[in-house]
Order: sequence, then C-alpha cells, then structure tokens
Amino acid sequence: MWRDPKKIKNWTINTASEYYGVNKWGVNYFSINDTGDAVVTPMGNKNGPQISLHEIAKEVEDRGLAMPVLLRIENILGSQIKLLHDTFNKVIKETGYQGNFKGVFPVKVNQQEKVLESVAKYGKSYNHGLEAGSKAELIAAISMLDNRDAYLICNGYKDEEFIDLGLNAVKMGLKCYFVVEVPGEIDVILQRAKDQGVRPLLGLRTKLTTQAEGQWSESGGDNSVFGLTISQMIDVLDKLKDEEMLDCLHLLHYHIGSQIANISDIRAGAMEACRVYEELVKEGANMQIMDFGGGLAVDYDGSNTNFHSSRNYSIDEYCYDIVESIITVLDKNNIPHPTIITESGRATVAYYSVLLFNVLDVSSFNPHPLPEVLPQSTNDLLENLMATYEMVSPKTIQECCNDVLFYRTQSRQLFKHGQISLREKGLAENIVRHILIKISKLSVTLKHPPRDVHYIDNLLYDTYYGNFSLFQSLPDVWAINQVFPVMPLHRLNEAPARPAIISDITCDCDGKIDHFADFEHDRSRLMLHDLKEAEEYYLGVFLVGAYQETLGDLHNLFGDTNVVSVNVHEDGSYEMTEELEGDSVSDVLEYVEYDIKAMKVRLKQLTEDSIKKGFITAKDRKGILNGFDEGLRGYTYYEKDQV
Repeated sequence: MWRDPKKIKNWTINTASEYYGVNKWGVNYFSINDTGDAVVTPMGNKNGPQISLHEIAKEVEDRGLAMPVLLRIENILGSQIKLLHDTFNKVIKETGYQGNFKGVFPVKVNQQEKVLESVAKYGKSYNHGLEAGSKAELIAAISMLDNRDAYLICNGYKDEEFIDLGLNAVKMGLKCYFVVEVPGEIDVILQRAKDQGVRPLLGLRTKLTTQAEGQWSESGGDNSVFGLTISQMIDVLDKLKDEEMLDCLHLLHYHIGSQIANISDIRAGAMEACRVYEELVKEGANMQIMDFGGGLAVDYDGSNTNFHSSRNYSIDEYCYDIVESIITVLDKNNIPHPTIITESGRATVAYYSVLLFNVLDVSSFNPHPLPEVLPQSTNDLLENLMATYEMVSPKTIQECCNDVLFYRTQSRQLFKHGQISLREKGLAENIVRHILIKISKLSVTLKHPPRDVHYIDNLLYDTYYGNFSLFQSLPDVWAINQVFPVMPLHRLNEAPARPAIISDITCDCDGKIDHFADFEHDRSRLMLHDLKEAEEYYLGVFLVGAYQETLGDLHNLFGDTNVVSVNVHEDGSYEMTEELEGDSVSDVLEYVEYDIKAMKVRLKQLTEDSIKKGFITAKDRKGILNGFDEGLRGYTYYEKDQV
C-alpha cells in the first residue's frame, strides 16, 4: 500500500522489527539496534556482543572490496552446531535414552573450503562429522575431518574409485560408512573390500512410504530416486549373510526431504524407519546407528507454520520427536537404543551467511506534476482522467477505481491505433499514476476500503536496482521461489516510504526479488527508504548460507562475489579472518573457455585496422588497449569510479 512518510505515525525500532520480521526469522542472531542499524549477535545470547552489519559493509568497502559481498559470520555456525548437540543431549538426558547423538554436515549444502574448515573446527568437540555424496566431496571431507570419533557418511552413487577412497579412510581409522542406496552397489563394495582386505562399515538407505509435504516431497515415497525397497533390502541382507559380512551392517539411513515444514511428517518418517531398524536387528544385523537424514527446516519467513518457507516446530520438538519415536518402537522388544545421526545441513549454515549489496538506482513510480491546463486533443481521454482525479473521495473510491483502470486500458488501445500521440499517451500515464496514488493513500484512512484497492496497490511500486546477480547469489529465488528475508542494513529508525521490488543487474526480467518474508501473508512488495544523495543505501539478504553459493551460475557472466569472514569476540570487537576476492572479468571468460591471450591479439588487430582506416589515432589505440586490460582485471559487478 502506498505510504506517505508523513502518514506513518509512531514508527519505532519495534515497528521496523515487526515489519521486516527480524524479530521472527532472526531468532537470537539478528535484530535492530537503537540507532537503526541491523545487527548480529553471533553467540545467540541477547546479552552477548553485537556488531552492526552496516558498519561492516562500510568497512569492507574502506578496505577496497566492492559490493556485493557475501558475509560469513563464523560464530553463528559454531552456535548452531552447539545448539543442535546441546538440545539432543538435553532430550536424551530427560527421556532416559540410552544412546547418544552425533551430527554430520552434508558437504553438498555448502562445499566451500572455509565453510568445511569452520564445521570441522566448531564441531570437533562434539564429534560432528561430514557426509559426502561424490568423490570430490569425499576427498574434501577426508582432508578436513581430523577426528576419528566423528562419522563420515558416504551417500550417493559410488564407483570403484569412490569405494576405494572410503576404504582407505577406514584403514586410517576413520568411521567411514558406505550407505547402500541402489541394489548394485553392494556387490562392488564387497568385492573392493575383499581386494583390499578391509572389513567395510555398511549402512542401508531405506525407501520409506512416508512422504513429506513441500518442495522436496519426492525425496520420499515409493517413487523416490534413491533408497532400497524392502525386497531389495532383504536381497542385500541375504548377500551379506552368504558372504559372512552381516556383522559389517551397522547403520540404517533414510531421507524424506529437505526443509520439512511439518513436524508430523518428521515423526511419521521416524516411526516408520524405527520399525525397519527393528526388523534389521531381528535379521541378525549388527545394528548400532540410525541416520535420520536431513530435513530440519529453517523458518525463513518467521511465520512458524507448515508453509514451505517456514516450520511449525522448534529444535526442541524436533529432537523430542526423534528420540521418543525410537523409544516408543524399540523398547517394546528391548532393542538397544542406537546412536542418533542427523544430516542437518540447511539448519547448520543458513544463518551463517548474509549477502550485502548497495542500491545503484531507483525506477520510481513518482509522477510528474499535473499540468495546469490540458493540451488540445481530438480525444476526450485526458479530460476524463482529470475528472476522475478530481472525483476521488471516500464515497466515490470504488467508482474511481473502476474508471481509472478502464481509462488506463483505453489509453493503450488508442495509442496502438494511432488515435493519440506519444505525448498524449505519456500525459495519460502520468494522470493515471496520480489517480492510483490518491486512491491508495485515501484507502489507508478507510475502515472498509473496496477490494479493488488491493489490485491497485499491486501497480504501485518502485524498482530498486541492487548491485548483485540473483542467478549467482540467490539461485533458489529464481528456481524454486525460495523466500529469503531482505532488510535495509541501516536507517531502520526511519519510516520507509517506498513500496518496491528489487531487481538485480542482469539483463533478465526474472532477475528480481518480488516475494518477501512475511509471517502473516504473502508479500510482493517491500517498503524501502528514499535514496539520499551521496550516501550508499545498503540492503542485506539473510539466511543464504545453504546451497546458494554452489548452485549459482554465470548468467550474464557475473561471477562469484567478494567474500568476507568475520569472527566476533566476547568483548564485542571483531576481526575479519578472511577476505576472498570475487571473480574478475578474465576469470569468468576463462570459465566459459575464452582464450584471453587470443582475445588480446584480436583486439590489437582491430585497433591497428582502425588506425589504418582513420577511425582512431595511435594515442587512442593505447588508451583503448589499456582500458581493455583494466576491464579484464575488474570485478564483474558494478564498480564505483576510483578517486
């Protein structure tokens, strides 16, 4: 709805927290301070140290790194690992559970070296392990996991080389488990183990009938791609018995989807899996571990519901449901409680990263002033529009809604058929904007505004052009309509006045954010502030630590962004522990197989030919070639003029 700053009364920090939802999705990590800056409290303690994201953004640019920047807040990752283990351990103690908990981080969620280093560092005291689904991920995981008490879970399709890598890890004393996901894998694993003289550590992935709701519903159910049916599991059991290797089978794994929003789906899957585990024990398998896979959701929109971008449960409820499901099923037959594994990747790293970017420009809905006198015209369209503008009142608002939409359509048709000129069309559009704004402002004062006002409000918005690529940094927004929280990093003590969508700088109309986190209803516009001359306006996209970095692509050849990692100390100070420069133009050109040297040769030939034909001088040639070299070295995103 159109808002005049003078009409927004009593705007406070609390108003901002509620409007942008940070008091919901920010949990204990993100909030707004008294000066109107977005702040992070990485330890998750309300009384813990806070740092301003606006100050970090400015410091990053002072250091010479341009926006956009992916900011990683290391302590948050440690806090999330601690939260998961502490909560499971609390539930285990309260319920009298006889097993223990060990988490693992799926490398696919964020394969960046710095991320795995941080997981290994913060997870070491908890024996937090890793999960790999490819040879590259397995090599990365083995190199990072300096902990023989942590689990290394091998999922995905496995060839002989993959299996040999895992067997070598077992030789070195790592708890590296092969999870059999397709029927043919067991034969290859057993043969390679025999060849190397190693007793493999084995698990089975079961294909549950339970199917969770949401984006990843097909990860479970009868038609899921990976996992063994019950009959296939029996075949594997018989194979292991025949080979006298049933004692190598320790683990049962299942996965019914990422971002499981409904706690009932989690409990249903756990109960079914526990029954399968019980039967494997009865078959004589040496069962010790239950791997409940991923699925622990992140409340991106702060609604605490079973909406796909939220979750209707807490971490405590998640842990209780898993532990109680095991107790309920296994205690009936006095089956020992297994070690619990969860592959909680999204919940571990989502909060850890924030995309920071500056706004380059705004395409405003603001109309030009109305003319004092209408120009001569052969059509009465302009007079009708002006009459509609003058008519807008509480009693006529519905009629004016109808009229302005009719005249808006009529102006377009008249122009197409050559019945009004370009200037008349432009003036008609301007008057329409005045009418729409007048109706929207009036509707705010009415107790029961007409329904059509909602449609009109959807026409009233500015486009803020952000210095980033949606396809590189937020690919899930485009691919699966993922909602990420977006908020200004500063000026949050000021009432925002402009309803807006956010466009990136790619040449693609899909490169925009027009769905925003809202805990009450879908929000297609976000209120932002007017830009101030000579002052950067910074926005942040939050909770982007899961999947976004690796899934990003080179649309328009915009490459990886600059990356900064910060570590916050107990006294409130912080240090930037790592600065990684994003891709240069030459980097991305080489990614798509351009030969930079050959390009330079061709440009030299072109400039030489231009001299011969009199288009440029020799001095011009030098400047052109220097500019070409500077362009190749430059950041792929918009860079300010260097002073």
